[in-house]
Amino acid sequence: MFDAYLDIETTGLSSLCDDITVIGIYLVNGADSRLVQLVGGEATGDNLLEALEGVDTIYTYNGSRFDLPFMRASLGLDLTDTYYHHDLMYDCWRNNLYGGFKAVEQQLGITRQLQGIGGLEAIWLWWRYQSGDRNALATLLKYNEEDVVNLKALRERLFPEIVPLNPKGL
Repeated sequence: MFDAYLDIETTGLSSLCDDITVIGIYLVNGADSRLVQLVGGEATGDNLLEALEGVDTIYTYNGSRFDLPFMRASLGLDLTDTYYHHDLMYDCWRNNLYGGFKAVEQQLGITRQLQGIGGLEAIWLWWRYQSGDRNALATLLKYNEEDVVNLKALRERLFPEIVPLNPKGL
């Protein structure tokens, strides 16, 4: 079974009038991992379920309040019906780590290559891409990749005692 670290990028905060631009999923099974990014029209419920095949647990940061409800409203898909969801934000709060994901990363020394990019900049990158700037899409995808990979790093910092199973080591 895989763990999935999931984060979405959107054109805004309202699932009523905004769209999902990227669904990033970092799939991890022991030492094996792969990144799946569903972009624009690829971000459908069917494609998401296909990407999550073999997943047991989905990890997010603030996913209970944003990512999952946004996907439920936009894609008509409630991931908690099929998968165990673990929102790492609440674990951070229990450990006196407050703020958005970037602030928690800084407090724990989890680094990023891309600096100065947050949710608002991700929206602007999408609109620049829609206007023909291919480099903007590359930056947006790198930003989303760092989000999902750093979710795994956050989980490992919060729960170092959880050692993932390595099926090759059996």
